[in-house]
Amino acid sequence: MTKTVRFTLNGRPKTLTIEDDRMLLWVLRTDLGLTGTKFGCGEGYCGACTVLVDNEAVRSCGYPAVKIDDKKVMTIEGLAADGKLHPLQEAFTTHDALQCGYCTSGMILNAYALLLRKPKPSREEIVDGMEGNLCRCGAHTRIIQAIQAAAEVMAGGPER
Repeated sequence: MTKTVRFTLNGRPKTLTIEDDRMLLWVLRTDLGLTGTKFGCGEGYCGACTVLVDNEAVRSCGYPAVKIDDKKVMTIEGLAADGKLHPLQEAFTTHDALQCGYCTSGMILNAYALLLRKPKPSREEIVDGMEGNLCRCGAHTRIIQAIQAAAEVMAGGPER
C-alpha cells in the first residue's frame, strides 16, 4: 500500500508517494539521491544512517518514511548554508575527526541534535550523547574534541 507524504527536506518542501513499509534511509538515498546518509548495520545500532526529524536524531534505516508526513527532515546535505560549512563540519575537519568518513554524517547530525538540546555540554555529556554512534576507525577522541570546539563556536566563542 502507498501513502503520499508532505514534508520539508533540508529546508525545501517535498511531496512523495511511498510504500508504507519503506524505510527513510532508502527514500533518501535511492528516491532522492541524497547519499550522505549511509547504510551501516541496518539494525539502528551503528548510527551511520542518522538524520534529523524535527531536530531529533533518528536512525533512518529503521524509521518508516511514512512517519515524516508534516515533519522537517535534515540530512548532512542540508547542514551547510550558503556554501559555508556548519561549525560542526568545520570542527570535524580541523580536528581530523574522521578517517574513512563512513560514520561522519551520522556523527555530525547526532552531535547537532545534542547541541540543540544542550548547547554547552560537558565532555561526559558529549560521550553519553554520542554513545550510539560507532566509528570503526577509532576517531572517538578527536570526535569529542571536534564537538567541544563546535559547541564553543556555536555559543559565540572563538573560532578555531
